[in-house]
Amino acid sequence: MTAAVLHETGSLRTDRLRIEERPIPPLRPGEIQVGVRACGVCRTDLNIVEGDLAPRHPTIVPGHQIVGIVSAVAPGVQFEVGARVGISWLGGTDGTCGFCRMGRENLCDNPIFTGYDVDGGYATTVIARADFAHPLDDRLDDLHAAPLLCAGIIGFRALRIAGVQPGERVGLYGFGSSAHLALPVLKHWGCSVSVVTRGEEHRATAEKLGADWVGAEDDHPPQPLDRAVTFAPVGSAVVSALGALRKGGVVAINAIHLDCIPRFDYDSLLWGEREIRSVTNMTRDDARDFLHLVAEIDLEPAATPFPLEGVNDALRALENDAIDGAAVIVMSRTP
Repeated sequence: MTAAVLHETGSLRTDRLRIEERPIPPLRPGEIQVGVRACGVCRTDLNIVEGDLAPRHPTIVPGHQIVGIVSAVAPGVQFEVGARVGISWLGGTDGTCGFCRMGRENLCDNPIFTGYDVDGGYATTVIARADFAHPLDDRLDDLHAAPLLCAGIIGFRALRIAGVQPGERVGLYGFGSSAHLALPVLKHWGCSVSVVTRGEEHRATAEKLGADWVGAEDDHPPQPLDRAVTFAPVGSAVVSALGALRKGGVVAINAIHLDCIPRFDYDSLLWGEREIRSVTNMTRDDARDFLHLVAEIDLEPAATPFPLEGVNDALRALENDAIDGAAVIVMSRTP
């Protein structure tokens, strides 16, 4: 297999991922081997590559928005060779901790994260737990299915954590790959959507996708929001979102890594039973529900393809907000 391997974290001013040939690991019970067709590039991958998330292994193959074809299965696994599947960030749980028993597997005490704890999808082959692989609808091609598998699912969970109800006023702070997938869902639910983002091109994309109001990072929506989700990995966005909420409103923070939230005034911003909630990973139920909804509303993400050899360029493009929608690594060959 060919893989893009991280040996040392740091700034992307230097190419951090090296293209290497590696042996395909043997299958263990409950696993499948998948020939990767496409893998979306996520901001969490940036956190891993640049070291914002502490390394857990001397080397790792990042990537956790994987679309591929099952090429081998361990004995007893239900998937058939040739099935098209998606693999996401949550690659496994222990199934026995208190959170798993409560049905909150996203908070599992011993999770396995794809592309962080185990090698991920920046490769021509990946090994995954079969019970955490998702069958994919053939109506969406590989390029456009890949961003759904983390950016889409986690954005959908963020709307759930925020408690969004049909017809409410919802603000999206930051407009990268996750937010641009949340917006069509909100419009499907009949919500009024305000988008606050620093990039002029991102504001234009939000308008094109049907946002009811769009503003720059220092602007405020014209009416108080019922809910808000912050996608930008900066704490100042949380304070801005709080400032736009009605009493009893909720801000959900959709970030695995966030810089410090600035000091803010309790009396004017949080008092009035406003809430701040964090979004932590996703569950398989989130994935199933979101992928079903995607097929129902015919959602197609904006996506820009990169070859595996251009993975460092794709990461830099994401870091610099140089593309609308998602960057996706598309394999030129699979085993």
